[in-house]
Amino acid sequence: MDETDWQHVVEALIFSSDKPLPGRQISQILGISEKKVNGHIEILNQQLESHAFKIIQVAGGFQFVTRPDYYEWIRQLFKTRSRQRLSRAALESLAVIAYKQPVSRVEIEQIRGVNSDGVIGTLLERNLITIKGRANAVGRPLLYGVTDEFLRYFGLNDLSDLPKESEIEALLKEKEAFQEEEAFPSEPEQTAAAGQESLQEETDDSAE
Repeated sequence: MDETDWQHVVEALIFSSDKPLPGRQISQILGISEKKVNGHIEILNQQLESHAFKIIQVAGGFQFVTRPDYYEWIRQLFKTRSRQRLSRAALESLAVIAYKQPVSRVEIEQIRGVNSDGVIGTLLERNLITIKGRANAVGRPLLYGVTDEFLRYFGLNDLSDLPKESEIEALLKEKEAFQEEEAFPSEPEQTAAAGQESLQEETDDSAE
């Protein structure tokens, strides 16, 4: 087969897979190197630049996805089948597990400050976390970690794509600063507000 034929086979394999297809698996099926597979995918994406979809790397594999520009139309198509959103408790627990894994339920609860039994059960049912083993501690508690489904759900290729803790802290500080600014406007803003109030009072007096 020539190069174009190889590209078509790679395209067909990724399109046919119901989950992200690892480059390693494509390499084994075709009997070519992963580097060659990556090269074919790069060319395919160049050819797909004028299309509404592209190939991305997510959860350790390759998958076809639609471009963000078409989100609103696609959302209308699937609005009756929209996926259930995660609760704040579930998101907090997932964050702890993703950054601290492997981690026990007790450690999760110590960080969150609340019981996490129900949340962990839900996350296990949804295949967002899995049991990684047992800790070498009293009672041999179960240890939890995130799954490939977690990566796919959040559009991550691997855990290195998670925001760094320093980046999260910077965002939180920025948000806090913005909220403080909204709650306590600067002096020029306060002066302008006072001027508008005074003008309104004068207008009311004139009307009387």
